[in-house]
Amino acid sequence: MKVYYDDEVNALYIKLSEEQPDGVVEISEDIHIDTGANNKVVGIEILNASERVDLKTFLTYTLEFEKDLLANYS
Repeated sequence: MKVYYDDEVNALYIKLSEEQPDGVVEISEDIHIDTGANNKVVGIEILNASERVDLKTFLTYTLEFEKDLLANYS
């Protein structure tokens, strides 16, 4: 998953797949779901993003790892 934010137009895009979208479903005036083959969700576009979501939620991240997973890389 990749998240892009364009502050000039206040748009947030959540890219869920490398697949190119070939359709779009409008959930509301400012929220669009990009779809690919077999209606698979490949991305989410949120316009007027700062009014719709807490941008800090999307623009910061925390990584958590299972102890056993890290042991394999020691």
